[in-house]
Amino acid sequence: MIILGSTGSIGTQALDVIRANPDRFEVVGLAAGRNAELMAAQAEEFFVDDTALGAEDAEALVRGVEADVVLNGITGSVGLGPTLAALETGRTLALANKESLIVGGQLVTGLAAPGQIVPVDSEHSAIAQALRSGAASEVRRLVVTASGGPFRGRSAESLAGVTPAEALAHPTWDMGRVVTTNSATLVNKGLEVIEAHLLFDVPYDRIDVVVHPQSIVHSMVEFVDGSTIAQASPPDMKLPISLGLDWPNRVGGVGAPLDWTTAQSWTFEPLDDTVFPAVALAKQVGRAGSSYPAVFNAANEQAVHAFHAGAIGFTDIVGTVRRVVDMHEADGTLTRESLAEAERWARASADKLIAGLR
Repeated sequence: MIILGSTGSIGTQALDVIRANPDRFEVVGLAAGRNAELMAAQAEEFFVDDTALGAEDAEALVRGVEADVVLNGITGSVGLGPTLAALETGRTLALANKESLIVGGQLVTGLAAPGQIVPVDSEHSAIAQALRSGAASEVRRLVVTASGGPFRGRSAESLAGVTPAEALAHPTWDMGRVVTTNSATLVNKGLEVIEAHLLFDVPYDRIDVVVHPQSIVHSMVEFVDGSTIAQASPPDMKLPISLGLDWPNRVGGVGAPLDWTTAQSWTFEPLDDTVFPAVALAKQVGRAGSSYPAVFNAANEQAVHAFHAGAIGFTDIVGTVRRVVDMHEADGTLTRESLAEAERWARASADKLIAGLR
């Protein structure tokens, strides 16, 4: 297998799984963004000759090295090229880089053979596991769980003064600045709804989000007979990573099971769309399709960076994204070039709006 983003959180945990199962997995390629020193140490440990730095070289690595599975753990839409390369070469794509699917949309789904993309996000891995309980025609709806982030239960007015440090204080996960902030705004959950639609071909009106602060139930599938199948486990990414590496086979010992000998309570709450409008906006963007999801994602990244630089407030993040989406007009056939241009336009438009808020 090839591990893209080998020095990041997903990549290092994947290598932990592989390290514990040397007779089951073999690493033949590694790619990283900037941390060449750590990647070199990984290559030495796992006897890997083929490595790459940066997304363009990662794409070339995927096209040039023989492998069964490509784990795409790159962060951001720069992962689109390696995603397309993995699909075009017929390899199984273990996808942790949700942005490449969301931004690429039909470019990605049009290339993928049935079952070629295996989701690594915990929510989508949970859905994939639950879907094995019934036929596609028996699925009534998908239920994506959200922890609610650090501001669950807060009013919209109280979020205006949120600081970057508060936004990064996620109660469950440590996922880096952009993704952790996206979890606080629930932009990340909106992206996951788009991802669920693209992965499982379920209409947006049959994909719900429910707040589950314990982060034990990772998502659910409701079937037409009224049965709901939930996947539950302690919050540990090694479980969905291991399934991505050898789907649908399970790898023993990758995570600790739940302790059923102790009392515990799980709660579920409806999402407040007035306080957290990002999910509804993401559904609007997903229905529009074309380059709109790419614009949504790019504008959000600019707004998140501006928030952490002190240029805008917390609630201005989604407000800026909404204004950029409303300004956008999709043009022509979707190609890598048109997506790149749409992203450039979105970033420039977001920067202009942000400058006006200062």
